[in-house]
Amino acid sequence: MRIRFQKHAVEGRSPLLDKLYAEHLTKVSGPDTTVEIHTLPPLTYPTELPEELVGFGSIGLLFGDYFARTAVSAERDGCAAWISGAGQDPGLAAARVRATIPVIGYGDATWQAARQERHRLGVLGFIPHLAEPITDNIASSGATLASYQVIDDGAVVVSRALAEDFEPFVRAYRAAAERAAKAGAQWLVPAEGIPNEILVHLEIRELCGLPVIDPGGLAVKTAEYLVGLRHLGITAKTETGYWYRQPSRAVVEHVERILEARS
Repeated sequence: MRIRFQKHAVEGRSPLLDKLYAEHLTKVSGPDTTVEIHTLPPLTYPTELPEELVGFGSIGLLFGDYFARTAVSAERDGCAAWISGAGQDPGLAAARVRATIPVIGYGDATWQAARQERHRLGVLGFIPHLAEPITDNIASSGATLASYQVIDDGAVVVSRALAEDFEPFVRAYRAAAERAAKAGAQWLVPAEGIPNEILVHLEIRELCGLPVIDPGGLAVKTAEYLVGLRHLGITAKTETGYWYRQPSRAVVEHVERILEARS
C-alpha cells in the first residue's frame, strides 16, 4: 500500500531532518507499505523551522486547507491512506470529510491510543503557541492531559540538534520530562514532528522512568491497520449524512476549478 505522509516542514531546509524522516518511516512501515513523504511548498517560509508561522490561528486555517487538499490529491493519486504529520493535526477534520481513504493525525493517533490505554499524557512541546490547539485537540479526544511542558529555548535547542549538537536538546527534554513526571504523566509525547524524529534517531525511548511515545510511527502503523480493516471488509466509511455523502468527482473538480479561478 501507499501512504502519503504530509509534513509541516519544507524539504531541503534541513538535510538531516529529511534523512531522519525517510529512515524512520521506512523502518516502521510494513514490507508491503511505501510511505511517501510530502512537504510544504519551498517558499512557504524562509527559515529552518516553521515556528514563526504556526502560532497564528488565521495562518493555521490556511495550512489546514492546504493539508486537506493534499489528502484529496493523495486519494486521487491512488494512495491507500493519508497522514497529517504535525502535532496540531492541521486539516484533519476537513480531510476526513473530503477524502474517503483513512485519514490519520500525528497527534490524534496518540491521543486516541492514550485514551484507550487510560494513560495520562505528558506532552513536551518546543513551540509555545501550539500548546493551545494541541491541548484543545487532546480534550476533544477524551484523553487525559497531566502536563504540557514547553521546552526552554525550544527553537534554539532543536536547531542545534539539527546541526548534530544533541546534548542541549537531550538536556532540555529530560528537564521537561522530569517536570511532566512530577505532574503525574504516564506517557511522554513530543508535541511536534521535528523533535520526535530527533528522539527516534537518538533511540530515546524513556525519560525519567516514563516511556517516550513515537507519534509519527504510531500514525503510520494506525494507517496500515485501518487500511487492512477496510480491505478485509471489517470496517468501511459511511456514505450517508451531510458530511459523508459524496458527490461525483466531476462535480467536485468543477467546483474546485470555479472557486480557484475566482479566488
